[in-house]
Amino acid sequence: MAESLSPCSPRGQCQPSMGANTSSAGMDTNASSSVVGGSAWRGREPFSIFTVLILTLLVLLTVATFLWNLLVLATILRVKAFHRVPHNLVASTAVSDVLVAALVMPLSLVKELSAGRRWRLGRELCLVWVCFDVLCCTASIWNVTAIALDRYWSVTRQLQYTLLARRRISNVMIALTWLLSAAISLAPLLGWGETYSPEQERCQLSQDPSYTIVSTGGAFYLPLCVVLFVYWKIYKASKFHMGGRRRNAVVPLPEAAQD
Repeated sequence: MAESLSPCSPRGQCQPSMGANTSSAGMDTNASSSVVGGSAWRGREPFSIFTVLILTLLVLLTVATFLWNLLVLATILRVKAFHRVPHNLVASTAVSDVLVAALVMPLSLVKELSAGRRWRLGRELCLVWVCFDVLCCTASIWNVTAIALDRYWSVTRQLQYTLLARRRISNVMIALTWLLSAAISLAPLLGWGETYSPEQERCQLSQDPSYTIVSTGGAFYLPLCVVLFVYWKIYKASKFHMGGRRRNAVVPLPEAAQD
């Protein structure tokens, strides 16, 4: 009877009792929780001074971008003299930059602050962030291109490019700018590539090769070529006009010839 209640076998090998199992399981649980807590702490270890400075500069840049472009919009709206070309093009550029500062840059900061730069805000907010990022940045670039075209036509076609024609063309350029930007930004929402990966918690632009070529070409390389070509033509036209003025200038006669 005593032998059956003994935790040790007749061979002298002791079997672990229920209390020992419970204590060992508790120790394993504590060990695993400490490992998990340690890994979580390593993921939340404090930022370095350099990182804090960079984040502070990014926050200040975001606030300054928002307030500056908001001030530009308020000035154009309040001053009646600015209700004409090219100030409507400047206002369109300011709208795109305000949207970048209000919607894109704060979410980018949240992503930078997360451990491993992972996206923890869900699929819907990821699509909104990527869509507005592409929309506003593309619109801002094409607005700059529209301003360059307006200056080029003002210099090279002074007689044909009247105030009425300038106003119509500028409105058409603003509409085309936002339509093209919307087409490029909404393409991933219609199935052209994937922007969100729930397994990796990653949110980024569509990595589809065809979309990458079309988006980078339409949002960067094409307007860059247009701006470079237009300003080169403006330089050539200005140089030609300056040369004509010098040739037509009246040169005073020397004093000996006047006598």
